[in-house]
Amino acid sequence: MEHGPIIGERRQTTWLLEGGIRFFLAAALTASQTTGGYAPFALGLVAAAGPGIPGAAALAGTAAGSLLFLDFAEALPHLAIAILILTAATSFRGSSFLGSPKAQVLTAAGLTLAVQGIYVAQSLSPLEHLTPCLAAVGLTGASAWFFRPLLQPDGERPLRDGVLFLTAALLLAFMDLTLLGISLGRAALCTLLAYAAYDQGLAAGAAIGLGLGLTVDLCTGSGNGLFTAGFGFAGLLAGSRQGHRRSTAAVAFLLAVLAALLPAEEPFSQPLLVEALLGMAVFLLLPGRLFGGKRVKRAEPASQTGNQLKERLNKAAGALRDLYDSMGRSTPPSTEENPAIVFDRAAERVCRGCALCTLCWQKEYTGTFNALNDATPYLLERGRAMAKDFPQYFSDRCIHLPDFITAVNGELSAYLLRRQYRRQLEETRRSARGQYAQLSELLTATAAGLGESVPASGAAGILTRERESAPPCQVGAALRPKEGETVCGDTLVSFQREDGLWCLLLADGMGSGEPARKESALTCRLLRQFLEAGIEPEAALKTLNAAMALRGAETGSFTTIDLCAFQPSTGEAAFYKFGAAPSYLKKGGTVRRVTGGSLPAGLRGTPASPDVTTVRLEPGSFAVMISDGVADPSRDEWLLDLLAGWEGEDPQVLAGLILSESIRREHLLDDCGVQVFYRPLPEEKNGVRRV
Repeated sequence: MEHGPIIGERRQTTWLLEGGIRFFLAAALTASQTTGGYAPFALGLVAAAGPGIPGAAALAGTAAGSLLFLDFAEALPHLAIAILILTAATSFRGSSFLGSPKAQVLTAAGLTLAVQGIYVAQSLSPLEHLTPCLAAVGLTGASAWFFRPLLQPDGERPLRDGVLFLTAALLLAFMDLTLLGISLGRAALCTLLAYAAYDQGLAAGAAIGLGLGLTVDLCTGSGNGLFTAGFGFAGLLAGSRQGHRRSTAAVAFLLAVLAALLPAEEPFSQPLLVEALLGMAVFLLLPGRLFGGKRVKRAEPASQTGNQLKERLNKAAGALRDLYDSMGRSTPPSTEENPAIVFDRAAERVCRGCALCTLCWQKEYTGTFNALNDATPYLLERGRAMAKDFPQYFSDRCIHLPDFITAVNGELSAYLLRRQYRRQLEETRRSARGQYAQLSELLTATAAGLGESVPASGAAGILTRERESAPPCQVGAALRPKEGETVCGDTLVSFQREDGLWCLLLADGMGSGEPARKESALTCRLLRQFLEAGIEPEAALKTLNAAMALRGAETGSFTTIDLCAFQPSTGEAAFYKFGAAPSYLKKGGTVRRVTGGSLPAGLRGTPASPDVTTVRLEPGSFAVMISDGVADPSRDEWLLDLLAGWEGEDPQVLAGLILSESIRREHLLDDCGVQVFYRPLPEEKNGVRRV
């Protein structure tokens, strides 16, 4: 009984301390605003604080921050959302589903979208305000997710991620604090990113850099992805130096920022470089105890993976270099359209039915030509035609002058738009080629800087034993050109990566014959280089599609891409399709069709993702990939019946059988390509089938 008052006093002190922390954090986070006057981090803190006194303290801090940092028009919906979030948390307290962390995150994001969406819909330009609103909704949900482990520890997620996210959110509030034009907040963010990347490694560094850069772009309103590219690449290279000296991580960080700034001409370019230099100076001055001696502990794993990382960087650099070369070879030089086409098309519309057509365009052709030629400079300079632009002898003679000028202005607008499009396309193509070349050089330089290391014999031994214990997969392939052609426009490629992943590619170039073969072969070669460099299939396909869209903008060429990636260790197979024909899975007498609805690569703008279908490929199963010349998807019953009734185990025999039946039915009206992948059943040993 003597300790009761003391315990009650301690609990009261703890509640006051926790409430005060939530109050001041919510108030400070209100200063971290994105484009459009949104303060999503404070709303995320209210959602993470939960119901009761902690949530009320966070709400009070949000109200105080709104009075200090937001205009009245921005503070009103902000406070309304915070009140709704706390009300929902109180109402759903104790609920098994609605009270779960994921439900609270979705509730916070949904309420933000509901309230702010009303203001966006009522604005004068809703489409212009839609993107900042959606970005604020996403940041609100992300904030609630990362802040919850800090405010309501449950042991499910590490506190480290929440601390990094909270630190970054607080530093965003200081971005407008400048010294000689340099943002101290962004310089501190560079220090934080370098520390996180160096501490957590390559993959985490890239992910943190991309997220942080995207958030800074949203807060600054630049809209050009400068910070996303710079911070993302900086986190990647700084993380690659994990286990080495901090100075090498700082140099890699600065090289990455410099590479991102080379093609940029934005007002943030020069300050960002200085801010990165200042941030790296602070990073190098950080006390060593912050890193906990992890460099010594991680030296051994780094030495084991150094050779593998170096090889992957070199392969990625080679793939980017070939992509750069392919864009230069395949793109024809841009030619300016002759302005005379404006008058030709206008005359076709107006003069053809005129009574004086013969006089103007035959007897007095020279005079008409000179009159239009003299008016051309004025048209191009002003952007529209006027009667005074034409000589008097022409305007007095033309009996349909107003109609002719109207037609000329219509054709002139179209001509100027086409010219602007071609110039912008050429500039985009040059910029993309330059970025591919710079990234290739930087990856090559980074790989050259990696020291020679001891081979990872342990990991290699495990992988070797896994491959030896499982029966090898088998691949069969068959090609036939279109009737009348000597070469097939389809290309088939299959290989197995060092990590065991099987990759099967089928590309179908536009048209047939040699031009189609060159296009499909180039596509397969570039994609194989990306995959062998360790790049994930979806990311490799997105990069390739973006480059092909630029290459085919003038010619209109495209290529269908069909990729099957099978991981023997898990038994999962993923089909990635860019406009490709259906694929088929066969297990015994059961056949399944795998389809996709996306356009071929080169016809879709960026960003564009392929259709992805993930299945489990059981032992004894076949995966069959075909081009559209083998079977029409609307009448492929014969192929389904053939696969269901076939009882063999040789994929090459099955590929030949499919091609033979296709020739009999389709008569080689298009190029044909068939690729069959077979996962054998476990081998039998001493009469017992090995599992």
